[in-house]
Amino acid sequence: MDMVKWEPLRDVITFRDEIDRLFDGFFGRVPARREMARAAWMPLVDFEENKNEYLVKVELPGLKKEDVKISLSGDRLHISGERTKEKEEKGKTFHRVERVYGRFERVLALPAEVDGARVKATHKDGILDIRLPKSEKTKPKEIGIEVK
Repeated sequence: MDMVKWEPLRDVITFRDEIDRLFDGFFGRVPARREMARAAWMPLVDFEENKNEYLVKVELPGLKKEDVKISLSGDRLHISGERTKEKEEKGKTFHRVERVYGRFERVLALPAEVDGARVKATHKDGILDIRLPKSEKTKPKEIGIEVK
């Protein structure tokens, strides 16, 4: 008969995770980042708008530009890529592995038409910036008032 070592801290953490999941479902909250990381890797995104353009910032630490693909299809911005795991070497012992690897895809619905010919993407310090200039048709136009 095999003896299994009881680890009370592990049981407390598991219980807490179950309670968090119950409350998240009941109140419609988004799962905690660590829960999302267990399911799949999704880079974090900020999506801003100003008078002339939309700006999307994507956290992509450790990825090179060759690892990421960006496309524009209608009113959707597609960002996809893959973070591959480093080659394992024999003789190494990992004490903690928290980074998540694998494919990801983010699809963002754009609120209005953009000028696809002028979209620019830059990658610096693990942050991908995508600038999407608004189409001239969708920019607000000021209408002058004629006084009689």
